[in-house]
Amino acid sequence: MPLNLSVLDAEPRLLMEVPLKALQGARFQPTGFPDLGAATYRHAEVDMLLVESAQSMANRLESVCWDEANDELVGPLQGLPYVRVVSDGKLATNSILESHRINSPYILEGTDKSFFNTLKDELGGLATGRVDLRLLAKVLLKYDVNALIHGVFLAKKELAGGRLRLPRMLSAFIEAEGIHVATSGGVKKDEVDPSGDTKKGFGHVPFHRDEYTAEKITAYFNLDLAQLRGYGLPDEAQKLLLVLSLYKIQKFLREGLRLRTACDLEAAGPVLVRRPESNFTLPSVAELEKELPALIKAAAANFANPPVTEVKYAKA
Repeated sequence: MPLNLSVLDAEPRLLMEVPLKALQGARFQPTGFPDLGAATYRHAEVDMLLVESAQSMANRLESVCWDEANDELVGPLQGLPYVRVVSDGKLATNSILESHRINSPYILEGTDKSFFNTLKDELGGLATGRVDLRLLAKVLLKYDVNALIHGVFLAKKELAGGRLRLPRMLSAFIEAEGIHVATSGGVKKDEVDPSGDTKKGFGHVPFHRDEYTAEKITAYFNLDLAQLRGYGLPDEAQKLLLVLSLYKIQKFLREGLRLRTACDLEAAGPVLVRRPESNFTLPSVAELEKELPALIKAAAANFANPPVTEVKYAKA
């Protein structure tokens, strides 16, 4: 029986959260920034930590759709449109793996302008006046369906003056509260020349390391249903985007929580639906995987033909 998601038909948001814990031990390594280190802050007299940012989570939710071993979409998502980049006769990257998706420089900045010019033609009516977001959504559905879910910014003056952008329809982040620093350290040893020039990689190098413990770690997911409906896409495409978004969340929770070498997490409880305040339950991965092939087939008339658009990249 097909999934019945009608309880979400008139809802503006689907808000969910999932308690997490370290898979082994109590420590974990948060995301770090070169100029900031760990992102710590205070809220309501509680020490907090950003474990994973919205930007990073978007990339992780995309990566669970890709089969690295076979270099293609995972089985249930076969047939979805995306842009593949070929360089020197080899697969180089694609719009699913690129952080900026269809706005990747490997797609739009190479010497091969065929796809860039296709976008320019199909979005040409947006050069002046108010941007028609429905037309933008229609074109993105055709070439890079994930850009509709994770947002896009086509920052090229030739494409409507660089005004083409969509916010994330699905956003997520992970934060921890009640944190404490777990300090440790070690030594990079050089038995050949312990006093060698450390600037060149020689010598003994002692170092310290800050990991964290937390009283509570939570993954948050926000699916903007009003934004999805605002795209004005056909019903079959809207349902595909909704089910695909739910699939990304469940698949990430099942197999994407090894965020870093020293940050391996797991769900510590069920997915909690905060809004809508109804009896909506997130379908399982198996239920979503069973649904997706038929939804992709039903929406295929809105995709490029073939669904994978190939772009040749050479440095301009």
